[in-house]
Amino acid sequence: MADNTESRITLHPHYRRVRILDGDTLIADTRNAIELRERGYPRRHYIPKEDVDMAKLSISSTVTYCPFKGDSTYYSLPDIDDVAWSYEQPIDEMQAIAGWLAFDAKKVAELVE
Repeated sequence: MADNTESRITLHPHYRRVRILDGDTLIADTRNAIELRERGYPRRHYIPKEDVDMAKLSISSTVTYCPFKGDSTYYSLPDIDDVAWSYEQPIDEMQAIAGWLAFDAKKVAELVE
């Protein structure tokens, strides 16, 4: 994965372990993340759904649009609204993250080993 969207956003395979926790509850655990670097924003780790405990999440009513990625779907935990988001059908340049989830590191713990 290389530069795309005129280098505003770059995608990088990330093989170190990434875990998402809500307190002591494990929400996601992967060694197969994609690190998305976007100018002006913190780095985000997109995690494949098979490495996320989707039973703990529910789809939120929140929807946003990014001109560089597309329409996003948000997910909530029972006690935390809009804790994660996904681009189910992103623009062509972002197909590598289609259906993967990124978590709001201000709302849950993101541990990178």
